[in-house]
Amino acid sequence: MKTINCIYDDGESRRLDVYIAQIAEVTRSYAATLIADGCVLVNRKPASKNTKLKLGDIIDVIIPDAVEYTAQPENIPLDIVYEDDDLLVVNKPKDMVVHPAAGNYSGTLVNAILYHCGDSLSGINGVMRPGILHRIDKNTSGLLLVAKNDNAHLSLAEQIKEHSLTREYEAVVYGNLKNDNGTVDAPIARHPIKRKQMAIVADGRNAVTHYTVLERFGEFTHVRLRLETGRTHQIRVHMASLGHPVAGDDVYGAKRVITKLGGQCLHARKIGFIHPKSHEYMEFTSDLPDYFTKFLKECRNGSF
Repeated sequence: MKTINCIYDDGESRRLDVYIAQIAEVTRSYAATLIADGCVLVNRKPASKNTKLKLGDIIDVIIPDAVEYTAQPENIPLDIVYEDDDLLVVNKPKDMVVHPAAGNYSGTLVNAILYHCGDSLSGINGVMRPGILHRIDKNTSGLLLVAKNDNAHLSLAEQIKEHSLTREYEAVVYGNLKNDNGTVDAPIARHPIKRKQMAIVADGRNAVTHYTVLERFGEFTHVRLRLETGRTHQIRVHMASLGHPVAGDDVYGAKRVITKLGGQCLHARKIGFIHPKSHEYMEFTSDLPDYFTKFLKECRNGSF
């Protein structure tokens, strides 16, 4: 367990979670978790992450020891696009879960990464989780970034927070989009009634998606999507809000689901970032998988 005790001496008022992330050298999301768990006191009292600090405030922080991750290494083939001492870029196939959870305790990307990397993974977020900085859904294919040490994790997480990390997807959506380009700027949070789903909620977290039409088929449209933020199910929720849900999406999509797609027709095509050690910009792309190109062909031929 690590403790931090200090007096706020910055001349400008700052949010508590921002300040804790800085002094504890953790991500802002983990700082918010520490605050929510009562591990942060301001003037000897619990506070919220939105608390604005004032000159002379007494701050106490308890950072619990990292706990052993319970997932087991499994010898599962990985499609590694790039690897060095600091990070991995992995091409995740459709139908593979990223993190173990109820009903999916094995066969996940985490199990595969634990086997491949052994002990050389980031434990920055309070548990010995294998450095995964962002997630994509089980039925979404494409590129994921994995940090192999804490310094890399902090650097890459900061790029995600500052929206400087490039994340581009391609999708096939229902219908014919009115404009060739557009932006959806609508906050996302847990659905107030359907708790397993996300929704556009007025007081949700800021969420911005930019889209560009690549090809029109009348009944469907092939689009490129660039994430400015990375909320859970962001693309699926935003496109559904336009009346053009992702084809094959059985949660936010049409009532008659295209079952042969096996889930949403959505692929994480490109990822770009500043390397945490060399400070050079790196960018990687992933070819569209077979299920996606086959569906595009059917749309072009009108044979769907």
